[in-house]
Amino acid sequence: MKDSNYVKVFTGSFILVQRLTNELETANINAIIKDESESGRLAGFGSSIQGQQEIFVNKEEEQAALKIITAVTSELEA
Repeated sequence: MKDSNYVKVFTGSFILVQRLTNELETANINAIIKDESESGRLAGFGSSIQGQQEIFVNKEEEQAALKIITAVTSELEA
């Protein structure tokens, strides 16, 4: 996603990405989920890292998104 207004803010498992995406949507932050392993599978290629997804958000929403991500991941680690 070079030359775009989106930045990667998180990489993790499908379940955690879904949780974070729901929290971001609640805060009116639009997130894009990128899953290269699934894209490769659909195209007939394999991937060395299965189940890892990336969350991208607009650069203008990056700081707010990172606060939410930090809060959720901290809560899960406690």
